[in-house]
Amino acid sequence: MRLFKQLLWGAVVFTSLGNIGYAQVLGGKNAMEFLNVANSAHVTALGGLAPAMPTQDVSLAWQNPSMYRPGLHNQLSFNYNMYYADIKALNLQYAYHVPKWNTTFGGGVQSMNYGKFQAADIYGNSMGEVRANDMVVNLSASRSYGEHWRYGATLKYAHSVLADRSAGALLADVGVTYMDTVNKITFGIAGRNMGVMTKRYNPDNQAEPLPFDLNIGFTKELQNLPLKIFIVAHHLYKWDIRYNNPADKKKNFFDNDSALTDDKSHFADKLFRHLNLGAELTLGKRLGIMVAYSHLRRSELSTLEMKGMAGFSFGGSLYLNKLQVHYGRSVLATAGAYNELGINISLDKFFKVGSKTESWHWNNNYSNW
Repeated sequence: MRLFKQLLWGAVVFTSLGNIGYAQVLGGKNAMEFLNVANSAHVTALGGLAPAMPTQDVSLAWQNPSMYRPGLHNQLSFNYNMYYADIKALNLQYAYHVPKWNTTFGGGVQSMNYGKFQAADIYGNSMGEVRANDMVVNLSASRSYGEHWRYGATLKYAHSVLADRSAGALLADVGVTYMDTVNKITFGIAGRNMGVMTKRYNPDNQAEPLPFDLNIGFTKELQNLPLKIFIVAHHLYKWDIRYNNPADKKKNFFDNDSALTDDKSHFADKLFRHLNLGAELTLGKRLGIMVAYSHLRRSELSTLEMKGMAGFSFGGSLYLNKLQVHYGRSVLATAGAYNELGINISLDKFFKVGSKTESWHWNNNYSNW
């Protein structure tokens, strides 16, 4: 218990430092915003955040390092995101459990390629083509504490290139997960993207803030139905994450815009902007169907005239003996949606090794938790 208290205290300290040091805000104020892009098709289908989803998919552990566990041993995940404007995003992730150390290790890389752009000077003269891309690499470790708890941490380095400018950042994620397999309850908390800029886009400017987030997730699987219902609370370091929206203004007697309406507290809107809700249904142990809703996305990316399906996400999974296939579709705005595909491979089932390498524990099978 002493170790667990120390871990929780450390998570609180790191989270507080990340919050205070950068005065985090939403929307276009942070560098390395690509770190918040959903890393896999499964995560996309779950609304972009999944700190407490116990499904045996290694890509979900990217969301919370304490979710790396023995059941993900030797699983490799590859995801391709068909983002807007021909932006290409790739994610590769792997987990390996070492029983001697009672530790599950994970590693991964995510890259985003924004393509080529025509450069020009202030007079409009062409200066050739420039590129823009982002990349992050990480290394994670997770251990169990008692029967129900796991704790973990991720160290990652992010690099960004915008034409002739580049930047780098060293970051860390920490997480704690509680899982009760009898009552089918999972609870997880994760502090993400805490760190410092190691290189600035412009050395003469102050370091840009990083996209820190603190989120908590709760998942309950029904006893007599293979349905997981989840809720995720995010951006918990700040209560009011609404923005100065001109649509909130009203006309006065002289038909002029008045200040923002002060007669409403907007309590419900402020609360639900922090919440993602969703469910995952498993049919016959082979097929998974996911749906999720983000009130924050719907509020910020829809219009008064047409809201459409903005804020909703959908997806499906196919679980086979040696691999998993995942598909996710997220509607961020009325302009359309993006799609993501993912494949998970159990390497030990594809590539068996001989008895001389038993010390590697390559062929070992472990329970999910």
